[in-house]
Amino acid sequence: MSGLGAADRFARASARAQHPLTADFAESQRFDLDPFQIAGCQALEDGRSVLVAAPTGAGKTIVGEFAIHLAMLEPGDKAFYTTPIKALSNQKFHELQEVYGDDEVGLLTGDTNINASARIVVMTTEVLRNMLYADSPALRGLRFVVMDEVHYLADRFRGAVWEEVIIHLPRSVKLVSLSATVSNAEEFGDWLDTVRGDTAVIVSETRPVPLEQHVLVRGDLLPLFDDRAGVATAQVNQELLRIRGGHAATYESNRRAQEYRSARHAGGRRQPRGGQRPLRAAQAPRMERIDRPQVVDLLRRNHLLPAIFFIFSRAGCDAAVQQLRRADVRLTTPEERSEIRRVVEELTFALKDEDLAVLHFWEWRENLERGIAAHHAGLLPAFKEVVEELFRRKLVKVVFATETLALGINMPARTVVLEKLEKFNGEARVAITSGEYTQLTGRAGRRGIDVEGHAVVQWTEGLEPQSVAALASRRTYPLNSSFRPTYNMAVNLIDRFGRARAREILESSFAQFQADRSVVGLARQVKEAEESLAGYETAMTCDRGDFREYSTIRRELSDLEKINRRDATAPRRLRDERQQQIQSLRRRMQRHPCHSCPDREAHARWAERYWKLKRSTDKTRQQIDQRTGTVARVFDRVVDVLTALEYVEIDDDGVTTLTPAGRTMRRIYGERDLLVAESLRQGLWNALDAPSLAALACCLVYEPRRDEAGPGERGLPRGPFRAALDATQTLWQELDDLERDHRLPGSETPASGLAPAMHGWARGLPLDSVLTLADMAAGDFVRWAKQTIDLLDQISLVAEPKLAKTARTALDSVRRGIVAYTSA
Repeated sequence: MSGLGAADRFARASARAQHPLTADFAESQRFDLDPFQIAGCQALEDGRSVLVAAPTGAGKTIVGEFAIHLAMLEPGDKAFYTTPIKALSNQKFHELQEVYGDDEVGLLTGDTNINASARIVVMTTEVLRNMLYADSPALRGLRFVVMDEVHYLADRFRGAVWEEVIIHLPRSVKLVSLSATVSNAEEFGDWLDTVRGDTAVIVSETRPVPLEQHVLVRGDLLPLFDDRAGVATAQVNQELLRIRGGHAATYESNRRAQEYRSARHAGGRRQPRGGQRPLRAAQAPRMERIDRPQVVDLLRRNHLLPAIFFIFSRAGCDAAVQQLRRADVRLTTPEERSEIRRVVEELTFALKDEDLAVLHFWEWRENLERGIAAHHAGLLPAFKEVVEELFRRKLVKVVFATETLALGINMPARTVVLEKLEKFNGEARVAITSGEYTQLTGRAGRRGIDVEGHAVVQWTEGLEPQSVAALASRRTYPLNSSFRPTYNMAVNLIDRFGRARAREILESSFAQFQADRSVVGLARQVKEAEESLAGYETAMTCDRGDFREYSTIRRELSDLEKINRRDATAPRRLRDERQQQIQSLRRRMQRHPCHSCPDREAHARWAERYWKLKRSTDKTRQQIDQRTGTVARVFDRVVDVLTALEYVEIDDDGVTTLTPAGRTMRRIYGERDLLVAESLRQGLWNALDAPSLAALACCLVYEPRRDEAGPGERGLPRGPFRAALDATQTLWQELDDLERDHRLPGSETPASGLAPAMHGWARGLPLDSVLTLADMAAGDFVRWAKQTIDLLDQISLVAEPKLAKTARTALDSVRRGIVAYTSA
């Protein structure tokens, strides 16, 4: 501090005085905190919730770690750290253990339960949602919840869970939302401020490590932007424009001539690349791409390793590794190879010997020892963890990955290479968005290691430099809600809050906020008014009778008298009828027990406030009903389906309550909640043994690829399974028809393509046989097996005793071998 000027010293002293906890925390870090990190920590120290939107690798998690630090300063306080995927939960769990010790940190990921009563618990977002619905005792003492990768709420399948958690967390819990850079962070922050209370929105677009953008044209790395203009102006390098404009041959000629001259100048006799003389323009109408081994060698020579090559295909990733292997690429030293082997053995020791050959273990390990690896969803999770660990330790130098690697896993590289700027989205090849480009290239640049990161786009025929520049310079990544009411959500909301309150809660969703921002504010007014109405009702309570009933009579009487006075010209018959009503109301009022209460007028003043606010609140409710109300209307349709199937019942007063079947559905989560609940209620699976139940559960979670054919009748398990599957599919059709009758979208038919393999696995078939039956990669099979286990676990908790026992047996039979070993 001695080198600082007086003004800087004063500013630091003032900051420390106002935020001493932030200052102490900042001083304990290995590097100086950036302004956005300090702002986030200071907001938390001030007692506010916070949304931090910043680029990948910028260090957003520091703010979440400060929240945990604050919780640990107060005995009895707790902090939860939620992530969207189990791999991230495992990673954060180990990081926090290193800081706070094993006793203080727990992990909950559905199939993993470690030290759940700890003061710091890392969990997937679904686990926290389930805890909130169950009003878990673990929520007591909860002070902070960190929601990492909160932009996942845009996910079509799982996004609703994030909104459920944000809405249902007690208001006393401070929320730390960590998001990638999104273009509507302020809108999202406004919603958080509305539903959570005072929330600071902190947006940073500054990368901690600057990013250099390149286009790889043959063997040259050309800057994407004009060095003199920079990214801010998106001034494209004129050389690239000339190449695109048809002057590729001239570029080739000039480049090779330069190589030739350089070789002559150096005294060598080598010919230009490829053994050819410099080409004239007419000789080279197009440029060939250099192959991957050459690209890797180029990056190595320019000190641009380690690198991640994003290839939007699993097969492409595996093929790239094989290509480097065939070219005998080796990027490691003998010492590094020895260390790689040690790490691999340490992290895979539990795998069975008979499974290693099936998993091509030795070839995979040899590739790692060369310093190269693939990373995609088809890889065994245990293998992915090894790749991630070796890459973090700088032992693996080149990883060929699909875009799933960009989703939050801590694997920064020096360079990111994009071979193409389009991908297959399941239906067609589409260009990647600027948001995807930003997410992918965000991996480039290791904080504290690199002066800058490098993004390299390989030249392809038809590449438009202006389009690449637009991708690189825009930050248009909007966060859009994917929230929609589900059957499970509906029964849980009705059970906890009643139907009317549940509807208002749904009006507070981010989906509704985006549909009509003012509705959220109105819904908040209604909630606050309801709290005031409850207070007024308590204040006007009379020990002689129901004062609200008495005040209703007084109000009706007063209103009728006003009408009668105002409408003096009305026909005599109508005036006589009103007079009779007035006399009747007066008699009822005078006979009411509260009329003789000595505190009647004091009660009446509170009653007047009650009715005035109620009238205003009813008008606000009408406004909400007249607005978009899309989410609540979908909720009403969901409730109508539940009513038709007798999961809820509505009494004569319109009060909605759960039936026993509805109470069962509270604990069934997932896309097939209604089908599972109804199958259990009808006893469709009661005759199944454990392997058959595992196979049928797999049919309900498995989502086949579009081009995938089912096994047909011949491949399916025999015996009661087929009857149970037929009955389940018939039930699905009936439910689908019912949903469409109520203007709900319905669902896809159960898919039996993986049933034979899951049945075989549950019967104990060896891994090679099962993967042959499944016709899929080991990592894919493990993922579906994990989801099958999740559903079997739910069935074991809610089914009748005999089927619950079968479900537990089935669960244990699936959770074996590589499925039991993997943690992600």
